[in-house]
Amino acid sequence: MSIITYEERLNADSRWALSEGSKFFEEKGAVQDSLRKIAKRLLDLNIPYAVAGGMALFHHGFRRFTEDVDILVTRESLDRIHQALDGLGYVPPFQGSKNLRDADTGVKIEFIVSGNYPGDGKPKPIAFPEPNDEVTLEADGVRYVNLPTLMNLKIASGMTNPGRLQDLGDVQNLIKRLPLARDYLSQLHPFVQDKYVELWDGVQQGSPSVEE
Repeated sequence: MSIITYEERLNADSRWALSEGSKFFEEKGAVQDSLRKIAKRLLDLNIPYAVAGGMALFHHGFRRFTEDVDILVTRESLDRIHQALDGLGYVPPFQGSKNLRDADTGVKIEFIVSGNYPGDGKPKPIAFPEPNDEVTLEADGVRYVNLPTLMNLKIASGMTNPGRLQDLGDVQNLIKRLPLARDYLSQLHPFVQDKYVELWDGVQQGSPSVEE
């Protein structure tokens, strides 16, 4: 089954892209529709999950545009998801992909697997956790990774992969917009505490974030 992807639609029609961008920030865009739909499907399947990535940032207070939905699941749940959803409203981007696309909106649903490592993918003190009550919260029927977990993952990713500096910019924007105090570091994993202080100091000194 071939579908027009969300990214292709954005690139092909600038007027539609502007309209879609406006809807996104009103929480009425295709990405939000896809998020709510996959959240309901996972709930119906009794599969633990948590929204991560850009849509988790959006929920926690840094609103930037994103083209996909990142979902944290266990490896066992990922197998169940594909058994239940492949060809039933969702299609894999290519054969064997762990991800899916919403067949109606074309939005990609990217699955992050518990136990894998952020950033460079190499073993480190921080790994993607299982989506249990300790690391998630619920809002409007959708489960998200909580703020300390999101911060840990973002900082660890940016620290260990030069291609993921955007993650450090995301953290600086969260620090600025919430705002977060310097002593918020006590809620973070020791592995990322020094980098959090460095990022926090940069915000106070007026260093520009990636988004500015």
